[in-house]
Amino acid sequence: MDPIRVGLIWRRLEGVVDQVAETFLRAAFSVVVRDNYDMAFSLFDSQGRLIAQSKRSIPSFTGTLPRTLEAVLERYPIERLNPGDTLISNDSWIGTGHLNDISMIHPIFSDGRLIAFAGSTAHTVDIGGAPSPTARDRYEEGLCIPICKIVERGEESETVIDFLTQNLRQPDETLGDIRAQFAAYRDCTAKLMDMLADEDLPDLDTVADEIIARSEESMRKAIAALPDGEWRDEFQTDGFDHPLTIACKVSISGDEMTVDFTGTSPQVPWPINCVLNYTQAYSRYAVKCLLDPEAPNNAGSLRPIHVIAPEGCLLNARSPAPVWGRHLSGHYVPPAVLGALAAVVPERAVAESGSPLWNVYFSGQRGPKAENFVKMYFMNGGHGARSISDGPGCLSFPSNVSNEPVEVFESQTPMLVTEKAFVPDTGGAGRNRGGNAQRIGFRSLSDAPITMTIRHERVKYPPRGLLGGLPGAAGTDRLNGATLEPKSRTVLKQGDEVVFQTPGGGGLYPPQERAPEKIRTDIETGLVTREEASRTYGKFD
Repeated sequence: MDPIRVGLIWRRLEGVVDQVAETFLRAAFSVVVRDNYDMAFSLFDSQGRLIAQSKRSIPSFTGTLPRTLEAVLERYPIERLNPGDTLISNDSWIGTGHLNDISMIHPIFSDGRLIAFAGSTAHTVDIGGAPSPTARDRYEEGLCIPICKIVERGEESETVIDFLTQNLRQPDETLGDIRAQFAAYRDCTAKLMDMLADEDLPDLDTVADEIIARSEESMRKAIAALPDGEWRDEFQTDGFDHPLTIACKVSISGDEMTVDFTGTSPQVPWPINCVLNYTQAYSRYAVKCLLDPEAPNNAGSLRPIHVIAPEGCLLNARSPAPVWGRHLSGHYVPPAVLGALAAVVPERAVAESGSPLWNVYFSGQRGPKAENFVKMYFMNGGHGARSISDGPGCLSFPSNVSNEPVEVFESQTPMLVTEKAFVPDTGGAGRNRGGNAQRIGFRSLSDAPITMTIRHERVKYPPRGLLGGLPGAAGTDRLNGATLEPKSRTVLKQGDEVVFQTPGGGGLYPPQERAPEKIRTDIETGLVTREEASRTYGKFD
């Protein structure tokens, strides 16, 4: 196809997917989807190849949806699919790695012929059961939805809707998000048909061939520009009852790359294990960000990148391992890949961020009718310093969830947010400084008990600096002033106050290389105290 025409069609496809994702967001019921954007929307061709995804999509979700579609087609071959069908599952081993993320696949037909698939994933705060930081297997973690048709020929399955309703504490919210995706699928089908008609195309196959081939060529060129060889990174994580090891070897041979996690700690009997699908997604995401961020992201971008993690290790856990907090291991994958490649491309290095993502779950009853509530609040740590700038404060990476407005959270829970502020001197020093941590406090206003569940990392091992940069500050958890276990469940009484301080981002390059004017700006803005600046940078006036 003519390159200019391919480019125009690609931009239109991007626009279609972004518009459809907005339909989903506007119709969604939950804060976690509507405000935190903990979701993804992707478009696949008739062969199941990823073509495009919305810009708001969570990176891991776009990376795991291809495996979800593959599993769906293994269970329901194309000849068993009909116009109007939608299939659903949250199986951790074929989805995003834990039950709270519900994925759905919607085949798109034209004149009775399958031409594409729309796929989406949305996080639900509650999935039934009693997900706990001390769960010992996946059966404790909630309702597992097998691959099944939630909609068949345009009609909702009463059976599937009923078992969801009976197992969820807030079914209206979760079912509202699910039905919002049904609206998005209808919108996607209409917009895609309009685009194909305008471009006089019978389907997406020819366009997909072109776009995917060009993306693959772009990624292969980016890899081939690097020297052949092997580079390694290894570090400790907090773990649960003892520290754990993440080991990573990146091998480059010609225009292909292999990311190998052999040497990583074995899986553990606690819910911090990660499934291979999630590990693969974040490995490829890290390479894409580092080497070829501008090319369209699709199946072609992924082909030259191979990911190995021995079965039974922390990053490729066997079922029925508990995996509810899989990000507590999986979010270390990009830092390991970036750390290994820092010596190869130091001009593009990124120091470690204050992730794995910090969040807190509150559940209980509220109001005169004692209605159930289950709410989650995301708390982002400081971003690691980048090669071209300081790291932003309170910015999630490798996930990209957004902050929830405090007022919205307070309107939905009997909680008061007592503080939300940057913490000085928490970003790692360097020529480029890591992003600052935040401190956020919550006080219970309820005369009924509130169950609080946390699962936090980087309390013992803070985010590392790279290439001479210093580490960021470690995170802290406190209840009424006393230290709180970072992976725990606590019952709050009225007046109890919990205060969290997220980790700060690591610094990049030696601190003595930092420009004096930047140090003075740090002091003026309150991100660094004069005392800390003098101690770290020496004379700078």
